[in-house]
Amino acid sequence: MKQTFKKEERLHSKKLIGELFAGGNTFFVYPFKVIYKEIDEKKEFPVQVLISVSKRKFKSAVKRNKVKRLFREAYRKNKSIVFDRSGHADKTLLIGFIYVAYTILDYHEIEKKIMIILQRLKSNDEKADS
Repeated sequence: MKQTFKKEERLHSKKLIGELFAGGNTFFVYPFKVIYKEIDEKKEFPVQVLISVSKRKFKSAVKRNKVKRLFREAYRKNKSIVFDRSGHADKTLLIGFIYVAYTILDYHEIEKKIMIILQRLKSNDEKADS
């Protein structure tokens, strides 16, 4: 699988974002609050991701964008963990990541946390199958 992060993998539909925040399940792995929901709609990519960094925590757009860049890179490298959704070919997993820390963590810490989150999402997915 190619390690890319295309626009189609990003969650940008207002309808789907509203659906995710209205009825999604949540858990917390510092520095991310994770909201996820599986929908009965087949998309080109089996997982769509949203990243949110609060303007209240980071006034500077440069800092907010840096956090998003670090997240995108860590996700791009490790998305294969959750992308294998062979049992759910006709469904799409929507994931929202909300960055809640007041400081910018370094890349290796963010990557470690992303891997933990993706493993947890995969295990939740497998539990739902059984």
